[in-house]
Amino acid sequence: MYKYVLFDLDGTISDSSEGITKAVQKSLSEMGIEVADRGELRKFIGPPLAYSYSKFFGFNEEQCAEAIRRYRAYYSVRGLFENTPYPGIAELLSHIKESGRKVAVTTSKPDKFTLQILENFGFLNYFDFVAGATMDEKRGTKDEVVAYCLEQLGNPDKKDVVLVGDTRFDAEGAAKVGIDSIGVLYGFGTREELENAGATHIAETVEEILQYL
Repeated sequence: MYKYVLFDLDGTISDSSEGITKAVQKSLSEMGIEVADRGELRKFIGPPLAYSYSKFFGFNEEQCAEAIRRYRAYYSVRGLFENTPYPGIAELLSHIKESGRKVAVTTSKPDKFTLQILENFGFLNYFDFVAGATMDEKRGTKDEVVAYCLEQLGNPDKKDVVLVGDTRFDAEGAAKVGIDSIGVLYGFGTREELENAGATHIAETVEEILQYL
């Protein structure tokens, strides 16, 4: 049984697609790039923003910084609230917490926004620690956030830790720091990408996560 359960946020705890894609769409529009179909921007959910702007639109470092600034101008006011917890996730978190295990969030979203979102959901009491990215992107990749989280939790034995997430970035980040992962299929990733990234387990639903814990 895992004694420490780490959860990704976007696509794992909540469906954040509306707020994120609207913020990306607006930032791009303000920089002269029009994307009519927000569905095309769902690929921004999961990885650090700088990675996505660079990979998908060829932005250099300066352009990435400007795009992120414009993204956050929208997201910090409206986007973070355009976000809905997945059905059953509150019950799952409550069950895990009541079982006496340590529960944490590890996300590439900045700490500030993560705490606001969890507070809005009424979820903060479920978690022993919340680890997010820094606003300057110096701690932004999943493995960096997970390593920071484990340090704050007292560096537990890695065989006792599992990360629950929906994309390859979660599975790859977990593998990089030497912990198991549960890939979930109700979020934004696919079975193929999670398996290729080395996810230890695959759960199709929120309820199915419990069988691997």
